[in-house]
Amino acid sequence: MHLSRANLADIVYFLAIARHRSFSRAGLDVGISASALSHAMKGLEERLGVRLLNRTTRSVTLTAAGEELENLISTPVHDIGQALEALNRLRDEPAGRIRLNVLSDGAELLLGPVLPEFIERYPAIEIELTVTNKMVDVIGDGHDAGIRIGGTVPVDMIAQRLSPDIRWSVVASPQYLERFGTPLHPQDLMQHRCLRIRLGNGKTYHWQFMKDDEVLEVDVPGTIMLDESRIGLTLATRGAGVLYVPAAVAAPYLADDRLREVLADWAHIDPGFHLYYANFRQLPVGLRLLVELIRELQPMGPLP
Repeated sequence: MHLSRANLADIVYFLAIARHRSFSRAGLDVGISASALSHAMKGLEERLGVRLLNRTTRSVTLTAAGEELENLISTPVHDIGQALEALNRLRDEPAGRIRLNVLSDGAELLLGPVLPEFIERYPAIEIELTVTNKMVDVIGDGHDAGIRIGGTVPVDMIAQRLSPDIRWSVVASPQYLERFGTPLHPQDLMQHRCLRIRLGNGKTYHWQFMKDDEVLEVDVPGTIMLDESRIGLTLATRGAGVLYVPAAVAAPYLADDRLREVLADWAHIDPGFHLYYANFRQLPVGLRLLVELIRELQPMGPLP
């Protein structure tokens, strides 16, 4: 078969479908609609004279011919992509697109201070952010990399530290503390209204504490469950309850006394935010430049 421009594009589309097993997710990855992607695959199958995909209303799988084609072309196409990315490093003005999946706290603390400077320095690099606390397959969902707290990075990924360790704070409004009293020990929280945390994997987070050699986990009580800090801060400042939050996120609220820290001598420390990406991928130029800028500006302080 003649290797035309259309066939090259369809091969890229096919590999995206093979990777995602979904027309919609593959379409997001390559930048066209799911219907256009399906139409392109039908055209490729007709030109090849074989069926590559098994389509149902719920899933897309590869036929035996599709699996053979994926095995034959995935490495060469990957090598071409790596070669083009290598050339991008030689440009006077780096270009391209970065797709990042980021925790909401990481987006606020790391990217909020850094991205304005980044777009000034590299105006030809596009950035797509997905801000979510859900645990997702960042590569399978079409992202180049993710940013999460070090202890939650998948073990099969390459990780690069972006921040110092994260100290957690327990905070409440002055009005709440005046009404309900100040907890002096983590177990005292069992008599308080707490703003509980649902983790990205759907589980309820047990608040962690450490003091000297003692480590505690408390499944705190409370009628409100949340999965990110911003609404928690709003609720806490209005006296809804006690909140467990990264100290850096709470800092502005502590500075003007909208919130006060309790149990400071029991503060838990987590590994800092890390960028992570698949070990089979070369880091895109734009992403490498973003990491370098975060380390240069140090929005959360010096790295260890």
